[in-house]
Amino acid sequence: MRATRPSRAWSPYVAGALAGLLLVLSVYVSGKYFGASTTYVRAAGFIESAADAGRVAQMAYFAKETPKIDWQWMFVAGIALGSLAASLASGTFRIQAVPRRFAARFGERAGLRALLAFIGGAVAMFGARLADGCPSGHGLSGTLQLAASGYVALIGFFLGGLVVARLVYGRIRS
Repeated sequence: MRATRPSRAWSPYVAGALAGLLLVLSVYVSGKYFGASTTYVRAAGFIESAADAGRVAQMAYFAKETPKIDWQWMFVAGIALGSLAASLASGTFRIQAVPRRFAARFGERAGLRALLAFIGGAVAMFGARLADGCPSGHGLSGTLQLAASGYVALIGFFLGGLVVARLVYGRIRS
């Protein structure tokens, strides 16, 4: 499904600058830094507590991180809604089960694409929890605080992404 208006994709420089300004505003107004990975863990605990609240209450993690809907949950929901609004406004919105680059490399199988996306998400979430934070927490918030670890993490995310993209998709020929 394609939008009827001509595409006006956002400049990555403008979008990045706006994200940076939003982070500064968030710290100024609420004292809160960006981060998203904890939200997914809390959401899982929130959903599980509906089935067995006693079990969730016994988990050591949830003794300090109560499963609830809070500002961070709203932040993650805002990312999804903001992305949708931006793609609709720019005319770039489309529903696509298999992206062209994936199809060129692996074929048109939507099931394979869904399985690999799920595995990639699980690995990314495992890494985020292992590192005690996600790229937005370490990269954006860490660099805003001028923390050396934030810069190291951000460089690692970019290098890791470049290496994996090269391994998965090979050399891009224009």
